[in-house]
Amino acid sequence: MVSAYILILTEVGKAAEVAAAVAEIPGVKAADDVTGPYDVVVRAEAKDMDELGRLVVARVQSIEGIDRTLTCPVVHL
Repeated sequence: MVSAYILILTEVGKAAEVAAAVAEIPGVKAADDVTGPYDVVVRAEAKDMDELGRLVVARVQSIEGIDRTLTCPVVHL
């Protein structure tokens, strides 16, 4: 299992809508609108890196109101 944080920059005023839409995607464990340089922080899980990539590119990035994403896979050192 692969976990990642997805940091999302949204259009102005769209953070709550984007967080709600992302929260409905299978594999998303949490989606919160936040303050700071990003507008939404998502915690996602997938069976492998390929599936995680498909989740981000095909599902998350297709949501209206998203300007940019940054995916940060969790590592266990």
